[in-house]
Order: sequence, then structure tokens, then C-alpha cells
Amino acid sequence: MRTFLGLGLSAVALAWAMPALAQGVAPESEDVGADTQVAGDENRDDIIITAARTILPPSALPLTVDVIDNETLNQQLAISGSVTDAVATLTPSFSPTRQKLSGAGETLRGRSPLYAINGIPQSTPLRDGSRDGFTIDGFFVDRVELIYGSNALQGIGGTGGIVNQVTAGAPRQEGWSGRALVQGTADNDFNSDGLGGKIAGLLQYRAGRFDASVGAAYETRGIFYDADGRPVGINLTQGETMDSEAVSLFGRFGYALSSSARLDLILSRFDLGGNGRYVPVAGSRATGLPTSQRRGDPPLMPAANLAESAALSLTDTNLWGGNFVSQLFVSRTRDTFGADVTPQISQQDPAIAPIGTLFDQTENSSRKIGARFSYERVIPGFEDLTATIGFDALFDRTEQRLIATDRTYVPPTDFRSLAPFGQLNLRLFDGLLRLAGGARWENIQIKIGDYRSIASTTFVACAPTLPVGTPCGPSTYGGVDVAGGSPKFDDVLINGGIIIEPLPGIRAYASYAEGFTVPDVGRITRAIGTPNVDIDTFLDIAPIVSNNREIGVEVNRGPLEASVTYFWSSSDKGQLLVPGIDRNFDVQRLRVEIDGLEVNLRVRTPLEGLTLGVGYAHINGRFDSDANRNAPDGIVDTDLDGVNISPDRLNLSAAFNRGRLTALLQAQFFLSRSFGADAGKPRPDPRNNFGGYAVVDSYVRYDTGFGGLSLGVQNLLNEQYIDYSSDTRLPTDNLAFFAGRGRTFTLGWDYRF
Repeated sequence: MRTFLGLGLSAVALAWAMPALAQGVAPESEDVGADTQVAGDENRDDIIITAARTILPPSALPLTVDVIDNETLNQQLAISGSVTDAVATLTPSFSPTRQKLSGAGETLRGRSPLYAINGIPQSTPLRDGSRDGFTIDGFFVDRVELIYGSNALQGIGGTGGIVNQVTAGAPRQEGWSGRALVQGTADNDFNSDGLGGKIAGLLQYRAGRFDASVGAAYETRGIFYDADGRPVGINLTQGETMDSEAVSLFGRFGYALSSSARLDLILSRFDLGGNGRYVPVAGSRATGLPTSQRRGDPPLMPAANLAESAALSLTDTNLWGGNFVSQLFVSRTRDTFGADVTPQISQQDPAIAPIGTLFDQTENSSRKIGARFSYERVIPGFEDLTATIGFDALFDRTEQRLIATDRTYVPPTDFRSLAPFGQLNLRLFDGLLRLAGGARWENIQIKIGDYRSIASTTFVACAPTLPVGTPCGPSTYGGVDVAGGSPKFDDVLINGGIIIEPLPGIRAYASYAEGFTVPDVGRITRAIGTPNVDIDTFLDIAPIVSNNREIGVEVNRGPLEASVTYFWSSSDKGQLLVPGIDRNFDVQRLRVEIDGLEVNLRVRTPLEGLTLGVGYAHINGRFDSDANRNAPDGIVDTDLDGVNISPDRLNLSAAFNRGRLTALLQAQFFLSRSFGADAGKPRPDPRNNFGGYAVVDSYVRYDTGFGGLSLGVQNLLNEQYIDYSSDTRLPTDNLAFFAGRGRTFTLGWDYRF
């Protein structure tokens, strides 16, 4: 186990991450992570979406929001084992996960979501390691809040939406309490190398104004098997959750300063590492044979992921008649990428070793320090007008190195964001109409010192068919000196919306919101091969600003809960991932437009305890391919491919909860998709078209009186399929043709005391 990050903070913390306090409950009773209702329940106005940074209920916000409550989350964790998979399964507009450690290409409404834990951003946008979905064990997550579409509520990164994981809250009762979990996982044939297990516990104590929660979780995973009984292929470079061990530590310490003010310190550490016992076996796209794996010794160290964070909070729900919120946090991540079984072309440098003999691997390191403050209250004399003001600061330092040869792969890059913001929410005509809006002034600086880009080598086969004089054999490129710089950007990001609620439980809304992020600076800087580039004038690192518009109708009356949302977004200089070398993807800055329709329906049937659900999402995405030829005309003309957008999807579910018995049956239908272009434009490779597949899962739990016994089954019908990401990219790569998991059983026992 790696050395624990010593984090000592003195600071103030954040009331918007404390839903119960925001509802006026004394801090001795509950706070961050206390039980809350899932969005859409009958008492919807009692729900506080902490990621929205307001104490107003969801019905007062012109946004599509949702909450995956604790019971629902635990069901999904028993089926798939990760919070990312849980969110993807329940959210039709979220792309299917890759079932890998890397979440590269996974999107929400066609854009990258921002993962957060209690509001602390988990992403590393300067060099996106795509590990932000694996930074805490789901055992310590009380609920997940989803805010859909681009917005700047949390600052950098929320162009597709926000996935905020709210951790376990303070104990409600005096004395000792807690919970425990034991699980075992097996594939359909109960292969010994496919067995996995998990043990986790959380111990809590409360004495007057003081409370403490301390927990640990350990999980070991075997290899995965597909529905045909073959081991699922392993991705050595990007990393796997299979054949791995993970340890997660969690601590929370709170003190009530008064009936309205509270201090909280939350510590978290998550360490996942591969065991390094398998090597890939190439499949065949031509015959439909997926990539597999066998016992072997891969070079160098296996892929790993380490995430550590600490946040100290101070809140006061009755400061001068308003709600004061503040937070100081420190976080650190270290993403270790594995080495492939064949030397990577992008890492060959003849000045170090003969071409074809150099094995290396990279490690992405990021450190964040941030502070957030906000204050919200009703304006005196204007009781229907609520105002919020605040200020956020974030400092991020990221670099990526080739650790075997101690080379700079991505130079150390500093990011600084200073952002004051303000919001207004006006209630009119006794709640029939609401107007909401605000602005955030982002001030960004990206600082990169002078560096030398990495040398790489490509190979052109010497063949008689080559024209006379054509160079062939190895060719080294890159390895050029790049002048650093400190480019600055600032922008006012606005949002606004209108809500009409003619009857309780029925509302319609329309909104406009701008979100922003920085492009994957690391992918851009490492790929510079032209001499005399100056970072100060290199426009490819300018931030991405996305404009999100949506119109929605929601009904929540009696047994019916339904919503229909149409959304569309655009960005003039978006970020498109395109295939590079060594299965890496490079960044192109192009105009991107995305639109889609999302429908969700849930009905409580006359049969007590039985609820039926339907979800559907249809998404289109296009980009301006003329920018590839440095002649953009601002007109989108080519479909986004599977690396950049998700397939259409239909979700069906039936849930039963009565007495001691809970059961769930759910199905996901990922619909076929082909990718095209306007006449006269280069058409995407038809081999990347997607044929579609369907997966059915089930879950059952029985409360024995001494804990609950549960059984989750992933891919209940044992459907053989190629995952969406593999099926829609790299059509000639037989080492990246991955099947999804076959039928998988998870048997568990959980106990609360």
C-alpha cells in the first residue's frame, strides 16, 4: 500500500454539501450524506440537490436533475460493482461503460461529465487520465446527484453534466452505530480465477456535539469471462478493474459549533492496483473473435490508480438570516498506466535504445488545492426573491512522465481558476411562474514551462510497390523544443431559465446555460512535432465553452412520474478525439453540435410494492470536418463517432419492494447506429458502425432480521456481445476488440447496527 497522503487543513466548509442543514434540521441530527429521497418521489420539494449549490428544491430550478438514492445505488452496486456502472445503467443518455479502469469516451448527453465527491472535482482535465469514476469505493457513497447538460455550477469540467457522489453522513443517534458488508462474485462457470470478494465496514460514534465515522473497504477481483466462457481481453496500458485489488479508507469528523453552524473534516483514500498476472491474446475482428488473455508476465508495473483527498468545511444555515457555505480541499491523484507486451511506437527514441527494444510506461500525477464560498438568502422586503453570491478558486498542477526512463511525456502544467458568481431566483404569481438566472466570471491561467516534446518513431514497410524514392523503414519525429508560456483566458458564463408550474407536481421549463472546460492539454502538448511553437500563441489550448439549451416537461402526481426533455448544445472550438498511434487518441479542436431527446416514465402499479419504469434517449452529434483541412466553414457535416457519442438506448425495469423482500429486473437495449457525412465529405469508416445489443440484470434481497441477504446477477440471459466502445473504434486493432461480461453472480450480506 502506498504511503498515505498527510493532509492537514485549516479552513471553512460548505453548506451546499449539507442537505439536511439546508432544510433547517439542527446539525446534531444529520448533514452531508444523510438519507434523502430519490428525485421524483412524492415529497419532491423536500429534496435538496447539493450539487446545484442552492437550498431551493429541484422544482425551483430550470434543470434536469436526478438523485440515485442509497437503496437504488446499493442494488446497482450488487449487480455491477461500481458507481460509474450504476450511473450508466440508470441514465439513458449516459454511454455504456467500457467495464475497464479507464472511462475514456464515456459521455453524458454526448459530452464528458464532471465527477465529484462532496463537490470536490475528481477529473484531471489538463491530462485526462479518465480514471475519475474510480476514486472512492461505492460503499461510502450515500447517494449520487445528477445534473444534466452543460453548466458552470461546479466550475471546470461540467460540459456534459455533473455526477456528484455524496458520502456517508454523520450518525444520527448517540453512541455507537455502523454497518458492514460481505460479498462474493463469480462468473457463470465459477472459474477459480474469476472469483472475487469484498469486505467493508463503517463504524460511527456520536457524543453530544461531536461525531466521527471511520471505515475501510477491501475488494479483490478475478478476471472477467464473456458469455461464451472465454476470458475477457485485458488492456495492459489503460488498466483494468479485473485481476486487481483495491483498498478504500474513509473518515469523517464533525463538530456542531451551534444550533446552525458546523465543522466537518472528510478524508478519503482509494488505491486500486492490478496484479499483473495476464497478457492479452489477439482476437479477430474479421471473424468476430474477441480479444482474450492468458497467464503471463507483462513488462514493467501493472496499471494502478491512487486518489486521496481531504476537505474541511464550515457551514452556518442561519448567518444573518441566510445560508453560508465554504470549503477548503486538497486532493491528489496518481494514474499509473501499464506497459504493452510490444514496445509502444510512441515511446521509441533511438537516442536511448535501439528502435523496437524500448519498453516504458507513463504515470499521470495531479494535485488540486481549492476553496469555495457561497452565501444565499431571501432578499429582505422581497420575500419571493432569493439571491446567491459566491467565489471559487482552484489550483491544479498536472504532469505525465515516462517512469522507466524518466522522460517528460506531458510537461508540468499549472491551471488556475478564480471565479466569482451570482444567481437570482424569483417566484411569481404564488409559484405559478419562476425566473432564474445568473453569471459566473471565469478567470483562467494555464502555465507551462519550456520543454522538449517526446521523440517517437513510425515504420513504413519497404515494399516493391512503393514509388521510387519513397522513404521507408523507421522514421523518428517529434523531439522538438517548445517555448513555454502563461496564456490567460476569461469569460462570463451565463445561465437563465423559466419555470411554469400550473398545478402541484406538473411543471414545464426552458433554460440556457454555458459550461466550460479546458481541452486535454496533455494530449495536445505531447503531440507537438513542429519546431518553434510558442505556448502563448498556441490556440489549441483555449478553453471549450459549450452552450446548452433544453426544454422539459415533468409530471409527478399520484402513481405517475414522467419527464420529457429535448436538449441541444454547441461549442465553436469543441474537443474531438481522433485515433493516433499505439491505440492513443489525439485532440482536434472543431465545431461540435449535439442534440437529443430523453424520456423517463415510472408508474406505481395497483399491485402494492410494484413499480414499472421506462427510459429512452436519442442523441445526434456532428462536427465540422472542414476544420481538419484548416478551412472551417462553421457548418457541421460529419457524424460524431462512437468515441465521442453514445448510442440510442431503451431502458425497461420492474421493481418490487414489500415487507422484507426487494426485487429488481432491468433491461438495457443499446440500439444500432451508423455514422455518415454530408455529400462530398469523407465518410466515417463503415466498419465502426454499431449493431446493437441488449443486457438484462436482476437483483433480489431478503431481510432476515439479522442483516440482509442479496443476490445480484449481471447479464442474466448470458448475452454475448462486443462492448460499444470496442465496436465503434480502431477497426483493425485485434488487441482492442473486447467482449462484455457474461452472466456474473454477486452474493452479499449487509448488516446495520
